Amino acid sequence: MNLKDRHNNRGGSKAEMFTLFKVYESGVLLDFIMKKMSGISKTSAKQIVSGHRVYVDNALVSRPDFVLAPGQVVKVFKHKARTSFSNRFLKMVYEDSDIIVVEKAAGLLTIATAKEKIKTAYSYLNEYVKEKNRGGNIYIVHRLDRDTSGLLVFAKNEYAKRRLQDCWKNIVTERKYVAVLCGEVEKDKDTVVSNLVENKAFMTYSVHTGSDEGRAVTHYRVIKRKNGYSLVELELETGKKNQIRVHMHDIGHPVAGDNKYGNGDDPIGRLALHAFRLCFYHPVSGELLKFETPYPGAFKKMFF
Repeated sequence: MNLKDRHNNRGGSKAEMFTLFKVYESGVLLDFIMKKMSGISKTSAKQIVSGHRVYVDNALVSRPDFVLAPGQVVKVFKHKARTSFSNRFLKMVYEDSDIIVVEKAAGLLTIATAKEKIKTAYSYLNEYVKEKNRGGNIYIVHRLDRDTSGLLVFAKNEYAKRRLQDCWKNIVTERKYVAVLCGEVEKDKDTVVSNLVENKAFMTYSVHTGSDEGRAVTHYRVIKRKNGYSLVELELETGKKNQIRVHMHDIGHPVAGDNKYGNGDDPIGRLALHAFRLCFYHPVSGELLKFETPYPGAFKKMFF
């Protein structure tokens, strides 16, 4: 049902006109938009969502496949907001007053290094937040390797940052990756367990003795095998540096395109590792948030 509430919050600015819709049953956001805004095409509905014109319970949502729950309220703006995030290396997935979830492209650093301080996910998002709200800040919660693509969450205040970092093991309910591995993996599914340590050359490797401090657990499941490669989904119990890359090297099937732990095989011109699913409890509201991105096109092209 359309709540038929249309508002103009800034003295006649068209950018602030919106319509509210109440959600009465679970469903995908894109289908919901098409149903409520009868007559619009699927393409138009996608443009509305990706154009940062849709908020769910006052939180920006830009994924068409976002799953709605009964009781939520969807706000659809008539026009694209005047201050919106646009960056070819980052795609906005979700934003509210406490957190931002983005999809990072392969090749982009999460945070600055001695060699690169400007072109990072952190710097791009920090600039965006400061533009929207003078005095605003972005806080690092976790990282993805430069060449790994996928979902990242950042905090927008100290409290959210501390809650996410200090309670990460309890707050995060699911972290899944998809990867292309070299060779056709023998087992359909398995679990790799080891202690990970780093040497002076900054190479991480597995040992099977020592304290539990470096204990790393990776579950994998083969989705498809084809032409000497395997498409696998991986779920992490722990989040150690280079964990997936080292564990896949350990089983004799390194991630394709891995120039650090791989075998030189690079079929798609990039590290074939993507963080496609991230589920966690909101650090302030406690609501369970679930985010998922499609497999990268280059991965699908190899197998489907």
